[in-house]
Amino acid sequence: MAPVCDSLVALAPATAGGRTIFAKNSDRPPDEYQVIEHRPARHVDGPVRCTYIEVDAGRDVVGVTGSRPWWQWGFEHGLNDAGVAAGNETIFTTLDPRGADPALLGMDLVRLGLERATTAAEWVDVVTELLERYGQGGSGHRGVDRPYWSSFLVADPSSAFVLETSGRTWEVEAVDRTRAISNRTTIPTFDAAHRHPRQPVERLVDPRWDASRRVLAQEPVTVDAVMAHLRSHDGVDGWSVCMHVEGIEATTASLVAELGTDDVTSHWLLGSPCQQRYRTLHRRVVPERGHVVR
Repeated sequence: MAPVCDSLVALAPATAGGRTIFAKNSDRPPDEYQVIEHRPARHVDGPVRCTYIEVDAGRDVVGVTGSRPWWQWGFEHGLNDAGVAAGNETIFTTLDPRGADPALLGMDLVRLGLERATTAAEWVDVVTELLERYGQGGSGHRGVDRPYWSSFLVADPSSAFVLETSGRTWEVEAVDRTRAISNRTTIPTFDAAHRHPRQPVERLVDPRWDASRRVLAQEPVTVDAVMAHLRSHDGVDGWSVCMHVEGIEATTASLVAELGTDDVTSHWLLGSPCQQRYRTLHRRVVPERGHVVR
């Protein structure tokens, strides 16, 4: 089984505090640890080495904070100094990922987008451009050949988008008010064209996805309600929002971000949300520089 995750977002009209709430649980092999790191805004000379390949650079990049598996370059989820938050999910489609050469992982794309964009819409533009140019490919597990495609959720203080992919093919959907994603295709037209015919989404995915949507339906959405959800065990046989599948999958990191126009409050956790406490970070939003940093 490839890594699984759950992500959700509520835009300001649907939240108690009038700020966008973005949240994600990252589920990975139980014995794999993650690190949370901050990389300041800077100029990058030469190419950037991602997990498997290099991409072009020679540009200014936005400061980012993210959580990543120790051996990967990219982020499971992260937040940049412009107030953009993003994360990815494993999905499978009618296109077999085992035929793809090593390229960009979904986590690489999360981080590259956060380093090169100052709004959620610009993040989508950056990531789809990189996806079409370099493609996806390579195992998401250390030492095991388990490739997959990715879906993404990205948000800023006023907007959010879902981006779903199959190889270099993609589709994007704007979030109207609230949205949740999990380990399946969820954009209706993309789902109809690309859903994997044998993936057991009804048993292992839909219970988690439905639980996230129930939380978002209880407006106004609060940070406390989202955190309680990320600690919950809604699901089947350990395949829950806070995941505990012995020897296979566990929640190893979590993020809840409150995105405002002037400042961002983020809550970070390593390990299982039901067993650990979030640590809170407050940051001022860096004013937009007037152009997308690509």
